[in-house]
Amino acid sequence: MPFDPATLRYDANGLIPAIAQDHASGDVLMMAWMNAAAVEKTLETRRVTYWSRSRQAFWIKGETSGHTQELVDFRVDCDRDCLLVVVRQTGPACHTGRRVCFFTAVRDGEEVELMAPE
Repeated sequence: MPFDPATLRYDANGLIPAIAQDHASGDVLMMAWMNAAAVEKTLETRRVTYWSRSRQAFWIKGETSGHTQELVDFRVDCDRDCLLVVVRQTGPACHTGRRVCFFTAVRDGEEVELMAPE
C-alpha cells in the first residue's frame, strides 16, 4: 500500500513530532517537528528535513553544521501522530555539540548532566 503523508495526524499547526534514533546504537538523538512537505522531502531525498517553528522554514539537518542525518528507516506510530526517523548520524545531533539532545537527567530531584559537548 503506498504511503500518503496526508494520512498522518498533524496538530493544529500542521505539524507532527519526529523522534530521531541512531540506527547503530539505538540512542534517541533528538525530537523536532515535521509538516507534510518535510515528510515528503525526507522520503524523497533520504536527508532528514524538519520544519523550524521559529524560522518558519525547512531545516535540513546538517545543512550548515555538517552534522547530517541520513534516513535509514521511516516509521509511523500506531496512532499516526508521531514519527520515528532511524538515521545514520554524522557528528553530534544536538546544537549544543552533544551527541544527543537528551543529556540532562532528573535524579532524586536534581538535574544531572550526563554528557559534555564532543
